Amino acid sequence: MSQYVLTVTCRSTRGIVAAVSTYLAGKGCNIVDSAQFDDLDTGNFFMRVGFNSEEGVPLAELEAGLPPIAEPFAMTYAFHDSKTPMKVVLMVSRFGHCLNDILYRWKIGALPIDIVAVVSNHFDYQKVVVNHDIPFHHIPVTPANKPEAEARIMGIVTGTGAELIVLARYMQVLSDQMCQDMSGRIINIHHSFLPSFKGANPYKQAYSRGVKLIGATAHYVTADLDEGPIIEQDVARITHAQSAADYVTIGRDVEAQVLSRAIHAHIHHRVFQNGNRTVVFPASPGGYASERMG
Repeated sequence: MSQYVLTVTCRSTRGIVAAVSTYLAGKGCNIVDSAQFDDLDTGNFFMRVGFNSEEGVPLAELEAGLPPIAEPFAMTYAFHDSKTPMKVVLMVSRFGHCLNDILYRWKIGALPIDIVAVVSNHFDYQKVVVNHDIPFHHIPVTPANKPEAEARIMGIVTGTGAELIVLARYMQVLSDQMCQDMSGRIINIHHSFLPSFKGANPYKQAYSRGVKLIGATAHYVTADLDEGPIIEQDVARITHAQSAADYVTIGRDVEAQVLSRAIHAHIHHRVFQNGNRTVVFPASPGGYASERMG
């Protein structure tokens, strides 16, 4: 049985849901989960439909037949094959908690992606990556060679057909050009202390100020550093009895969880950019088993 996802964005008006569902039914497809959101502030409409085809209707046939339905609504739409894992490039520097978490979830099937490469400006995690039978690329970055380094990274992305870059604590600022070229296809993670505690040792700074909440934010990367549309966030409560080292341990755990949830939402096409914000549809309890986090 073929399993597909259809994503739709357009201006809000009557009849969109009816038109899409009628079209899919006419093609012999069965909708298994559907979510939509009408943004009253912007007038934008967002829709995600998960459906299957017992007759195995090819994706090309579904795509070819939709334009007459989509044109009256000026829809931006895309079909996705749920059984084809998204190709992902991971990038990491010297903190490996997010990388290790992603690799574990990938290995047990909780994060159904195709990791086509890991890029790092250090050698710290080369052995870990190679032991997972994943290509490792060491690309050092300096102010002098940054354009060349980014060209090599983009060469890997293009050569592997990667659809997403995940910055799993990659501690280099990407150029405006790379952010534009990969708009909506780079996810970053950072701690929640920005902009209050910048620079080195943010957790130590937070400890010295008696911060009681530690959190993390996963977002799409834009030219504005750490200000892209937010996909996922979470927090953990801290008490006075915990040390600065505890802050680091708890913070890294939150970062890893938040980043994996953001990746999970993106690869299942549940995230829509809505200006500087996002619309994130939750995984349906009745959705495909591959969407459920372990």
